[in-house]
Amino acid sequence: MIYLDNAASTQIHSDVLDFMLPYLKEQYGNPSSIHRYGRLSRKAIEKARKQIAFLINADPSEIFITSGGTESNNTALRGILTKYSSGQIITSSIEHDAILEPCKKLSQDGFDVLYLSVDKFGMVDPSDLKNQISEKTRIVSIMFGNNEIGTIQPILEIAKICHENDVIFHTDAVQAVGKVPIDVNELGVDLLSISSHKIYGPKGIGALYVKKGISLNPMILGGGQEHGLRSGTENVANIVGFGKACDLAKTNLSENISQMKKLRDVLVQNVLSEISQVTVNGHPEYHLPNNSHFTFLGVNGEDLIIKLDEYGIAASTGSACSVHTQKASHVLQAMGFSHEQITGSLRLTTGIFNDQKEIEQTVEILKKVIEELRSVSPFKEKYSFSKN
Repeated sequence: MIYLDNAASTQIHSDVLDFMLPYLKEQYGNPSSIHRYGRLSRKAIEKARKQIAFLINADPSEIFITSGGTESNNTALRGILTKYSSGQIITSSIEHDAILEPCKKLSQDGFDVLYLSVDKFGMVDPSDLKNQISEKTRIVSIMFGNNEIGTIQPILEIAKICHENDVIFHTDAVQAVGKVPIDVNELGVDLLSISSHKIYGPKGIGALYVKKGISLNPMILGGGQEHGLRSGTENVANIVGFGKACDLAKTNLSENISQMKKLRDVLVQNVLSEISQVTVNGHPEYHLPNNSHFTFLGVNGEDLIIKLDEYGIAASTGSACSVHTQKASHVLQAMGFSHEQITGSLRLTTGIFNDQKEIEQTVEILKKVIEELRSVSPFKEKYSFSKN
């Protein structure tokens, strides 16, 4: 199997798994207990917190453990907005559902939600934010790197506009952490979401960076864990694994970026040279190094994924988190794509365990599958599917 769906989830790193195992077997104490077993678990959590913080140049006291990116996003939005009875949220039209769905609920609760549009590359224009932000704006949430098309937003400029207007800025950095250098102090973000399983750690664990001085209302009440922000007995093994994944990501960041980008570039170049009627989506310069998103005219993306799977290639049309809804990509719709363009989309995302041989093999199989699907396409008379 050739796995090219690393934006959906990554293989757990063997070093991460090795670090986790003792906390599933011998060191099973509750971190809230004061005996030795409990103290060992608490010490392991605080070490992991330092590793998570180091990856984004935060202070460990600014890292709050969550169950993943979705909870981090919900906590960021609702933790701020439950302090108010009304006000405005500004976000973008291409956010992950973990932002859009909370915004929808908050709108029902009486908050005004403003969705910034994007250009054909999926990029937010900071001047739009500057024109729309006002005294009623409580929080701005713009994702760092898009999960479907890989476009990286101008986070530094957005954060500056927010702070000039005394507005809190949150970024969903789930796809970006571990793939691009991130320094929360240089960027000036107030809240930032991270997920472990996107960086070769275990699923079901993540973190929310909360800048010192920012206060959030807790979403889960109980025993007061995570300084009262998120109660509940900690998942020690997963937290330890998450910390180790962050440590590896920080240590190998430059090498990993170089490898993923090299493979992505080979993939894109070979697809463009071997297959006709194809476009590459997302911003050509400000782009996640592992993301490649294509549109193949005359092909149904779901059929394409099924056929690729039959040949042993794992791929995606877009967000794996919302695939069960069978809805058209709101990201591509916001970018002005036609129904045919949206239908023919394919996302291939490289990772640290891929190699060039796999990429070259993928292109050969993809070429074969595209030709097969186009031969029975209802659009074959509309388009000329000749080889380049």
